[in-house]
Amino acid sequence: MAYRGTIGILTGGGDVPGLNPAIRAVTIRALREGYRVLGIRRGWAGLVDLIPDKDADNSNNVQVLTEDLVNRAGRTGGTFLHTSRTRPSHLPRAVVPVHLRDRYTAEVNDVTPTVLENLEFLGIDYLIPIGGDDTLSYALHLHRQGVKIVAIPKTMDNDVPGTDYCIGFGTCVTRTIELTHQLRTSAGSHERFLVIEVFGRYAGFTALLPTMAGAADRCVIPEYPFELDRLLELLVYDRNRHPSRYSVVLVSEGARLAGQDEMLFESHEKDQFGHRKLGGIGDKVSALLKERSADFNQGRRINVINQRLGYLVRSGPPDALDSIVPMAFGNLALDLVLENTSGRLVSIRHGDYDSVPIDVIQGPAKVVDVEKYYNTERLRPRYKTFYHNPLFIMTSDA
Repeated sequence: MAYRGTIGILTGGGDVPGLNPAIRAVTIRALREGYRVLGIRRGWAGLVDLIPDKDADNSNNVQVLTEDLVNRAGRTGGTFLHTSRTRPSHLPRAVVPVHLRDRYTAEVNDVTPTVLENLEFLGIDYLIPIGGDDTLSYALHLHRQGVKIVAIPKTMDNDVPGTDYCIGFGTCVTRTIELTHQLRTSAGSHERFLVIEVFGRYAGFTALLPTMAGAADRCVIPEYPFELDRLLELLVYDRNRHPSRYSVVLVSEGARLAGQDEMLFESHEKDQFGHRKLGGIGDKVSALLKERSADFNQGRRINVINQRLGYLVRSGPPDALDSIVPMAFGNLALDLVLENTSGRLVSIRHGDYDSVPIDVIQGPAKVVDVEKYYNTERLRPRYKTFYHNPLFIMTSDA
């Protein structure tokens, strides 16, 4: 069978609900337009580990995608292509594949020449990476090497520049609201503070939006270091106003106490993109609230329920939005392929589907505009921000 060309798809970084629907949308449209579609397995790792020999077993690195396969997978969460945090431009010697160890001998290696050779071996005309700013930063690097790239933004934090919406964000907000409301029953039963740590390394969207929707009384976000005494004062005030005598705060994983020099991390180990795994600010805030609460509650200590949502919000099937938007993003990507246009990131901007140059990835970080959207005195969202704003309030221009 003669194909119009070959399209490769990969997913990198953390998994989110909505990846499989995106893969499905790209594949079905591409097949019907006459393309062959290859799924690159385990993100950029599949293009590093692949052995460019027609007799080699590369089933762990690449697979042919069919309509039947993606239809079944498209109903599920996660990514059936699997994922990794591999960064081919900064590959540690310890993870260089055996067949490449004579070629790359430094402690950290740029194996991009191998990636380019493997793309040529596979006959890939267009590559569609789906990921966050780390995955897409390497996609930009390949674009500058001449690879035809059409990228799709994905991240729970919704912090990829150039787009108002990233795949995974809707489900994250939905699950955060649902799980916070479920945890209220225990907080109310025991008359406690409820501290919930949520995703958000540099951007506080995943704490701000659920709070705006009524899931919590207060939220603390990475963009604004907060005073513990002020948070305690507000939570005691909220607790006294609730009939069941409890109050709720959402804490972004990247949030910092005033005077704290850096975020809290689970370990010193870094991934290939230089990131350490965040975690612990919820524990610290909980301990301090419990320790200091008597000072704000007439000498009586208030106990705390402390919960990190973590993978609960990124597991399972996508919500409606993360089923619909990936479908649209996948078709937008194919529109660009059919126009022979590359070096683009599909996007939503001010409520409209669009695309932007992929080098927007290197632009200013997408974070919460504190002055516009966050009440620093009340540690909660501002509620006079809706007129002429898009569905999720904060835009990529914020």
